[in-house]
Amino acid sequence: MTDFQAIADRVELGALCAEFTDAGMTHDYDRLASLFTEDGVLRIPDGGIEFASRAEIRRGIERARDLWEYFLQTVHPGSIRLGGDTATGRAYIVEFGRLRDGSSHLNHSVYHDRYRLTADGWKFTERVYEMHYVDSTPLTGKASPALGEVLPVKLSD
Repeated sequence: MTDFQAIADRVELGALCAEFTDAGMTHDYDRLASLFTEDGVLRIPDGGIEFASRAEIRRGIERARDLWEYFLQTVHPGSIRLGGDTATGRAYIVEFGRLRDGSSHLNHSVYHDRYRLTADGWKFTERVYEMHYVDSTPLTGKASPALGEVLPVKLSD
C-alpha cells in the first residue's frame, strides 16, 4: 500500500475502535458518545438493544455499565474497507465480568462498523455487536480493587 492517506485513514480507524473500548473502560461516557456521528447508532441485536443518537448511546452505555460489579473488554483489529469519506470494518471483542446480581459473563464477539469522515475526524455511524460465543459459567477469579478505579489518562497532544 503506497497511498499515504489510506494508511493514515486505517490508523485513525483502528484508533477510533481502541478509543471506544478505552472510553468504556474508564467510564468516560461523554467521550464514548463523541466517537459517533450525531445520528450514530449502536445495536446489540442479541440483547434487543438499539441506541439511535449520541445522547441515547451515552445514557444507554452508562446504564448498562452500572449493572456490572466489574467488566473488562479488549478489542482486536479486524478488517477495514475504505470508500472515500466512508468506510466499513470489523473489530473483534472479548468481554468478561460479573454482574451485580452475581451472574458471570464471558463472550467473544464482533463489531460490524460503518464510519464517516467528518470535520472532527473519523466517527462511527453504526456499530452492530454480534456475539459468537457466550459463557455464563461462574467466574472463579477475583477482581482487583483497582479495577473499578481506572482513571482516564490525559495523553499529550
